[in-house]
Amino acid sequence: MTGTVAVMPIRYPAPLRPGDRIGVTSPSSGVADDLWPRLTYAVDFLRHKGFDVVVGELNHTSRHSPSHVSGPREARAAELMSMLLDPSIRAVVPPWGGETCIDLIDLLDWGAVAAAEPTWCVGFSDTSTWLTSLTVTTGIATIHGQNLMDTPYTLPDGIRHWVDVATTPPGGEIVQRSPGVFRTTGHDDYAAEPEVSDYRLDGRGGWVRLDPGHAGEPVTLAGRLVAGCVETVGFLAGGRFADLDAFADTHAPEGIVHVLDIAEWASTDICRALHAMRLRGWFDRSTGIVVSRTRAPGLPDFSQHDAVRDALGMLGVPILADVECGHVPPFLALVQGAETTVSFEEVDGVGLGTVTQRLT
Repeated sequence: MTGTVAVMPIRYPAPLRPGDRIGVTSPSSGVADDLWPRLTYAVDFLRHKGFDVVVGELNHTSRHSPSHVSGPREARAAELMSMLLDPSIRAVVPPWGGETCIDLIDLLDWGAVAAAEPTWCVGFSDTSTWLTSLTVTTGIATIHGQNLMDTPYTLPDGIRHWVDVATTPPGGEIVQRSPGVFRTTGHDDYAAEPEVSDYRLDGRGGWVRLDPGHAGEPVTLAGRLVAGCVETVGFLAGGRFADLDAFADTHAPEGIVHVLDIAEWASTDICRALHAMRLRGWFDRSTGIVVSRTRAPGLPDFSQHDAVRDALGMLGVPILADVECGHVPPFLALVQGAETTVSFEEVDGVGLGTVTQRLT
């Protein structure tokens, strides 16, 4: 029962500093040969910032079949664990997400990770499958933010780079806000433009409030932030690798600010997944929900916003959508486990949002 468990502080990795070592590994999908120049460019970007970057053996998809993963699950888990437990590695960032990282979750030794010096781990999409499990299971903060392949991009005003966020000392404060711009098209062609660094943010728009009866009203959410991709973390919700109720008892009695990344599923699939997460208790301790902007398809009479309202509108907590926390660039770099305040208001019909996080 709530109140019977001693509250433990979130553990924050040491601030990242030039000269520190960053590990690159692919727990899910690796990188094809024609995209390898982009990985090299992203690694060089970090090296030019003064970091010592080590690239693991399991990053080339051409070395393994099936090609949707970088290697056998045992090998992927072993390489990730070696980086998480190596005291010389101060951050781990995969090239990107993928499809089936869930296959190695039960091979990861979270007890050993909890006993080790914490390391910054960064990413989103399928990467959130193990990031969210890491934070919820161990109480160690992670960063729901740009993957390695996104690292060289120039970010708009208001968005912090994951490297900048990882330099924040315990007790420090991180403030980010909606830039009011986003990308309307798909991904860049890294094979043709491996050194692209301009997001080409051609869309204009702000956040929206979705909870029924409160459209456009100002609101502030507060709690410990927990994020994840619906299409991946949803399969773990409520199980032993994502026991959010136990996490709230131990680390977040003030409640959870939920961040949901909707990647590609149609609105009916997202509706089904969110209902399932709700029924498994994922949102029982929620103080508010933040949903990503998405290009995922809807039906003519049932949009992605409708899907969220249908599944979560009954919870009676504020719901904000079209937030920079998913697969539509740019991306906020959000610290999972951090004390978080999210503020929203509409000005001249445009939803403005600010996220303030304190590493306490």
